[in-house]
Amino acid sequence: MSQKIAFQGELGAYGHEACATARPDHTPLPCATFDDAIVAVRDGAAELGMIAVENSTYGRVADVHSLLPSSKLHIVDETFVRVHINLLAPRGAQLDQITQAFGHPVILPQCAGFLREHGIKGHTSSDNARAAREVASSGDPTVAALASELAADIYGLDIVAKHIEDHARNTTRFLIMAREPDYSRRGDVGMMTSFVFRVRNIPAALYKAMGGFATNGINMTKLESYMVDGHFTATQFYAEIEGHPDDHNVQRAMEELSYFTDHLHVMGVYPAARRRHEE
Repeated sequence: MSQKIAFQGELGAYGHEACATARPDHTPLPCATFDDAIVAVRDGAAELGMIAVENSTYGRVADVHSLLPSSKLHIVDETFVRVHINLLAPRGAQLDQITQAFGHPVILPQCAGFLREHGIKGHTSSDNARAAREVASSGDPTVAALASELAADIYGLDIVAKHIEDHARNTTRFLIMAREPDYSRRGDVGMMTSFVFRVRNIPAALYKAMGGFATNGINMTKLESYMVDGHFTATQFYAEIEGHPDDHNVQRAMEELSYFTDHLHVMGVYPAARRRHEE
């Protein structure tokens, strides 16, 4: 029996596409929510989890970065999926017949220009693949789904309009999560380290905490803040840097960071995706 990889959504979702591309030797396991996907890995129903974290058009996926630190899982890889949005409709439907299109709230703004141009009203669905399945079940030629080509194949829909996203480089980044960390690998194009921290309650703590990365020549690719447990006074930061904790400059920077923090947790160490260097 092959190992499983959990993802949020139904078969045909972009998370499914990410699983098929990055881990073709694993069986995709659909989950209703990101939290369900995380629980599936944590409880042993799946070996890996494919979690969407950000989109180049829409920005970060809501709530995911606050879910990751409490997940008790480790980031072991990253992958990027070029999000091609397609207008899917029942067999034989024509573009000028379609008046409504259903898609996830994240995907609707990514093709707003196309929908507006063709007078199609967008409606939200909990999942793009679910929208495709429901459109296939309805058989209504005036209703379409915004989803992947994979979803069209799975649910027997026509691609009425292909690649309708407003931005040519529309891309979603996914993190692959596992129960155990893997610090042993070294990537062909470098390594990434993800961690969360909270700064001490002293003046200019964040500024001082970041100084070690600058003085040690480390590129910080992400720094985001969010409230902890709904408290305005408790802020946690999620950061990603280029490098491995065993690198001397990273060691020095992390030591300096720890001096100005009261909580520091490494979320994962993983090879940088080649896609980072292809833009």
